[in-house]
Amino acid sequence: MLASFFKDPEFANVDSSENESIPFRGTILRTKSGKFSSVSEPCVSCTTFNILAPIYKRLDQQNQNVRESDFRAFWLARNERIVDWLLYESSSIICLQEFWVGNEELVQMYEQRLGASGYDTFKLARTNNRGDATNAGGRRWGYLLGCLLTAIHKEYFRVLNYRELLFNDFGDRVAQLLHVQSVIPFLRNNDDGMQQEILIVNTHLLFPHDSSLSIVRLHQVYKILQYLETYQRENKLSQVPVMLCGDWNGSKRGHVYKFLRSQGFVSSYDIAHEYTDSDHKWVSHRNHRGNICGVDFIWLRNHNKSIKPLKISWAEAAFGIIKYQLQKASLNEKDAFDFLRADNNGNYITYSDFCDALKQLKLTSLSHGLSFQEMKDLWVQADVDGNGVLDYDEFKRIWYCTCSEHIDEDSNSEDSNEGITKEAFGFAVKNAILFPREVEKGIWPENYHLSDHARLTALFSPVRLRCSQKSL
Repeated sequence: MLASFFKDPEFANVDSSENESIPFRGTILRTKSGKFSSVSEPCVSCTTFNILAPIYKRLDQQNQNVRESDFRAFWLARNERIVDWLLYESSSIICLQEFWVGNEELVQMYEQRLGASGYDTFKLARTNNRGDATNAGGRRWGYLLGCLLTAIHKEYFRVLNYRELLFNDFGDRVAQLLHVQSVIPFLRNNDDGMQQEILIVNTHLLFPHDSSLSIVRLHQVYKILQYLETYQRENKLSQVPVMLCGDWNGSKRGHVYKFLRSQGFVSSYDIAHEYTDSDHKWVSHRNHRGNICGVDFIWLRNHNKSIKPLKISWAEAAFGIIKYQLQKASLNEKDAFDFLRADNNGNYITYSDFCDALKQLKLTSLSHGLSFQEMKDLWVQADVDGNGVLDYDEFKRIWYCTCSEHIDEDSNSEDSNEGITKEAFGFAVKNAILFPREVEKGIWPENYHLSDHARLTALFSPVRLRCSQKSL
C-alpha cells in the first residue's frame, strides 16, 4: 500500500521530506517478553493533524463551489493516504481535527484501519448540529467542522477515563479529555506511589473571523483549563503531566498563546527547536484567506513549578484583549484612559463608563461577549483600593495586563506541606517535526495537497521531577 503511495505523482516532490518521519517510527521498542528493549530509550510520540473536512477542500480555484465532498473517489483517496501516513508513523497518541463524523463510510475506514493496528478510537461531533450543511443538490454533508478523533495505541496506554467537553455557549466547539496510564512503566525502579499517567486534550478552537471573537476563543480555552483543574482535583491528579493538542486557530502572537504560557504550558515544537515566544519562523496552516500561519500545537505542562491561579491568568488575558481593541482604534495609553472615562469630568473611570466602553469595543452585549459577572470581576481586579472608580494608576492594571494574585481559601489547604518535596512523573521534549518539512522554514509548498494544515509530531521522554508538595 505504501509503495503505491510513494509513487503517487501528487506527492512525488514531498516524499523525501515525509520520509524523514522514520525516526519517530517504533519509538518504543519492545522485546518478545513485552519489556522495553535496552537499545532504545522509552519515549512517547504524539501527532496532531487537522485533516481538512472535504466540504472545505476546493477542487477548482475558478469555481469555489466545487468541493471534494461531492466526489467520493477524491475524499476517500485523500483520507486513505492520511491514514497511510498515520500508521507509518505509528504515534502513541493521534489527535485529528475536522474529522467527518457525519460520513459513515469514512468513519468506518478510520476506525477499522486504526483499530486493526492496535488503536482505541474516540470521536466527537460539534454541538447543536453546527457545521451541518447541504450541497447544491440538497444532500446533507453531516457534521463537518470542529469534529474530533483521538486514537490511543493500546500497546503503550490504557484509557482510564474519557470525557467530552461541549462548548454550547461558546461557538459550539468541543474538546476531548482522555486520562491514560502507561501499559508498562516508563521509568525503571519506579516508586510504586508515582503515577505514570497522562491527561490528553484534543480540541479545535473557533477561527477568528473578526477580533471580537477573541473573547470566545479565550472562553473556550478557559473552560478547558477549568475542567482540567476540576478533574485533577477530584481525582487527585495534580502532579500528572498534561498534553493539549489540536488546531488552536491562533498564532504565537495571540492571546490564547499567552494565556496558556501563563498557565505553565510550553509549545513542544518551540522547545525542541529552542525558539522563544517571539520567534515566528514556522507555519502550519494556509487558511481560506491565503495567509500562512503557525496554529497547530502540542502543549505540554509538567507540575514541577508553581503557576498563577487560573482566574488571575484569565483576567490578565482579558485585559490584554481590551488593550488590543483600544490599540486597534489607534489609542495610546493616555487616549485610552480618556476613552474609558468618556464624558466624566473627573480624572477617573466609573464602572458605568467601563461597561459602556467594553460595549463599544464589541466585547460585551453579544451572545459570545463578556458576561455581566466577568465584567464585574475584571473591575474588581482593576479597582485595587475598592473605592468604586479607577484612577490613572489603577487604569494601568488594564493597560499593562496585571492583576493582584488573590489566593482562594481552598488553596491554603496544603500550606502545612510547603517545603516538602515529592517525586513526580513528567516529560521532557526530545524532538518535534512538522510535515511537510518546508513549513518549518515558513514556506508553504504548492505541491502539498494532503490538507491545508501541516502534521505535527512530537517525541517525549519520561523523566522524574522533584515537585514541592504545595505545587501538587
